[in-house]
Amino acid sequence: MVFEDRTKQEGPAQLTLAARSKLTVSGVKDVTGFDDASVELDTTVGVLIIRGRELKIQRLSIDGGDLIVTGTVDSLVYEEPRKPRGKLIGKLLG
Repeated sequence: MVFEDRTKQEGPAQLTLAARSKLTVSGVKDVTGFDDASVELDTTVGVLIIRGRELKIQRLSIDGGDLIVTGTVDSLVYEEPRKPRGKLIGKLLG
């Protein structure tokens, strides 16, 4: 039996913002949260938070890693990856 690897290649994320009203993002791995004021994405380069007003996801292709958001974009922020938390006893003894 032959299995085909259908996982997408992880490449760099790219952002294109046109007139603060249309944002195109590539390198999207998952949408972890959204409403009309914010969209949170897991991308190939970290967690991206999009904040604004009347935000709508117009197109989403997780297989292709592409996303288009429309509305008024106020900010784009990458968060530092969260470090795994160890047990307190390990920190005290380590």
